[in-house]
Formats: sequence, C-alpha cells, structure tokens
Amino acid sequence: MNNVEEKLWNYIDGNCTPGEQEAVSTLIAEDEAYRLKYQELLNLNISFSAMELDEPPMAFTYNVMEAIRTEHAQNPLKATINKRIIKGITLFFVITIAVLLVFTLTNIRLSGIGVPANVISAVKIPDIGKYTTKPVILGFLFFDLVLALYLFDNFLRRKNLQQQG
Repeated sequence: MNNVEEKLWNYIDGNCTPGEQEAVSTLIAEDEAYRLKYQELLNLNISFSAMELDEPPMAFTYNVMEAIRTEHAQNPLKATINKRIIKGITLFFVITIAVLLVFTLTNIRLSGIGVPANVISAVKIPDIGKYTTKPVILGFLFFDLVLALYLFDNFLRRKNLQQQG
C-alpha cells in the first residue's frame, strides 16, 4: 500500500488529525487521481461494511474439543513401568555376573604368577550339586515351557489384532 492510499484510508476511517483531514480534502477536490482513488476506496469501504460477518456455528467449540479428545484417545496408553521391578532385574543380573566372575577367578590355576596358594584355597564355593536334582530340573524346564507358550500366545494375539484393525 502506498502513501496516498494510507492517507485516504485514514481520511475515510476518520483516523487523521483535523489538519490532515483538511489537506486530504483539498487534494481530493483539486487532483483528479486523488478523487478517483478516493471514490474507489470509498466504494470498497461501503461494500465491506455491507458484508455480513461469518460466525462459527453454536457447536464449534464442542466439535473442536471432541476432535482433540478423540485425537488424544487414539494415542496408545503407555504402561507405567515400576522402577522397583527394573532395579530388581538389574540386581539379579549383577549378582549373577559377580558370582560367575568369582567362580571363574577361583578356578583359575595361577601357578606361574606367584599368588600364594592359601589365598586361592581360602575362597570356598558352595556345592550346588545337592540342589540340582531331577525334580528341580524338570520343574525348571516345565516353567520355561509354560512361559514360552504364554509369550507365543501373546505374540499371536497381538498379530491377529493388528490384522483386524
């Protein structure tokens, strides 16, 4: 928008000082280009004021809120993870690795390094042979089989739901 149009719009809207109003009215009366531009902008202003403003329907807010609510509902629910369970699993593996490391280090024969024999013989590893009986091993294998079947069933159900949805 150029300077002439700004002056004319301010004149039409009544947003100029009395001195500016007088100067613009003099320019409109004397200059043909100003008069034509003034008539054009005045007709445009009249057509703008005759237009009816669009209003949103009464249920607009409700529809927007419902759209947001359904969009939020489509997000999968995130399962809360219990931090104690994660820490317990981590502790189990750390202890298992530490026991295996101690077991391995105590069974290494360090004859050439010069470690005293009494240090190696001082570490006693418990005998777990009495706990690994046939019923214990069969129970462990049965538990593993049931767990594997459960996980396989869960996998198949999830795959079936994805194909349906």
